[in-house]
Amino acid sequence: MARIDVKKTYKLYIGGQFPRSESGRSYVVNDAKGNLMANAAQASRKDARDAVTAARAAFGGWSSRTAYNRSQVVYRIAEVLEGRRDQFVAELRTSEGVTSARANAAVDAAIDRLVWYAGWADKITQVVSSANPVAGPYFNISTPEPTGVVAVVAPTGPLLGLVSVVAPIITTGNTCVVIASEAHPLTSITLGEVMATSDLPGGVVNVLTGSVAEIAPWLASHMDVNGIDLTGVTDPELATSLEVAAADNLKRVRRAPDGEVDWLQTPGTDRLTDWLETKTVWHPIGI
Repeated sequence: MARIDVKKTYKLYIGGQFPRSESGRSYVVNDAKGNLMANAAQASRKDARDAVTAARAAFGGWSSRTAYNRSQVVYRIAEVLEGRRDQFVAELRTSEGVTSARANAAVDAAIDRLVWYAGWADKITQVVSSANPVAGPYFNISTPEPTGVVAVVAPTGPLLGLVSVVAPIITTGNTCVVIASEAHPLTSITLGEVMATSDLPGGVVNVLTGSVAEIAPWLASHMDVNGIDLTGVTDPELATSLEVAAADNLKRVRRAPDGEVDWLQTPGTDRLTDWLETKTVWHPIGI
């Protein structure tokens, strides 16, 4: 008798768990040839609220860890991803229809990107901190601290693009709620499995799959979200409306880039500093 394949069930990733959408909805995800790959969960506004709640609950513990410990955790994600690289190569080839060489290059770059950001965790403070000259008998010192909960509209690159936007957010002590690529959501949930089996605490990263147009406006207007990354927004009108909604409650906004982003290029530190606030402390000299 022929063996029946055990099909993978793709759910959401919220608070370190893998729940189905509370709405019970799903949508069809096809491979590069138009064949059915899976039914992905279609997240609702309630799922988005649950994800924000989980991210906020995780923020205190994650942001209070030492930068060196966060570095170890992000490096551990890279270790687990390395161990499952063949699975990710296969998923990328099926979903995007790319060659084996391109899929391998994307997975290698994603692993290297995690290691790269892990190395910055305990160094970025030294780079952006300063001792400020003031007219008076005071020490005046500026130092960065994490922004808080960051919402992310992930780019189309379901692995390398996602890692490139999420890694700097968590490396600097923030937590995040990610809307996965609508066209290629499955690899994002598989990456959630990697994070769930690494040392990353539940709630630090939360992944929603579904309609960007449905979920993103609610995250942009949510009062407990402190910043929003619009990298994956391709509709200019939607991007503008999200910026307006974010401005209403004083969110930090990283705007959608003009044109395609080459994720294989070595990044700078801008994605790290985007999600850092500057705290300035005054202290009298001699006390």
